Amino acid sequence: MRILGIESSCDETGVALVETTGAAMPRLLSHALYSQIEMHQAYGGVVPELASRDHIRRVLPLTRQVLAEAGSSLANIDVVAYTRGPGLAGALLVGSGVACALAASLGKPVLGVHHLEGHLLSPFLSADPPEFPFIALLVSGGHTQLMRVDGVGRYELLGETIDDAAGEAFDKSAKLMGLPYPGGPGLSRLAEQGNPAAYKLPRPLLHSG
Repeated sequence: MRILGIESSCDETGVALVETTGAAMPRLLSHALYSQIEMHQAYGGVVPELASRDHIRRVLPLTRQVLAEAGSSLANIDVVAYTRGPGLAGALLVGSGVACALAASLGKPVLGVHHLEGHLLSPFLSADPPEFPFIALLVSGGHTQLMRVDGVGRYELLGETIDDAAGEAFDKSAKLMGLPYPGGPGLSRLAEQGNPAAYKLPRPLLHSG
């Protein structure tokens, strides 16, 4: 089975072709990614409307590139998958619209994938895949969660932030300090030169149980 995947949840347009054979690990045949970082730098963060418009420009050329690199064609696709959320609404609509239209034109099924489930299962595309069960730390832009993964579709939330996710905290702190976007790398470099005892930061919920 060959699955064409389209990712458009935020500021990167991603397309990949994955092949599965029986019970064997899925194989990544080809993939392509376009990042919008340069476009959003002038604003200090992602502008949703600009992100959506850029996904429209990139998704079809990237799809052609991925198929060409894999030596495949649309006729060989068995399923079209896309990121159904969470993410920026307009950006997600681009990926879902293209995926649904493509699947309908090919007479193939379409599959919406939860953004965080994609993160949880992506290690299975690596050279050293994990075995179930395992614990996963999700640190994406809008989520910081600790999950127990017992199998595909079998997840247990062990804990998560109750305020800002780590990615948002990085972006907001960097913007307040006047650092360029994306702020994570700049903050990280500054932290290496910092004094960890300079401020006594609060440790909330230490005795909450």
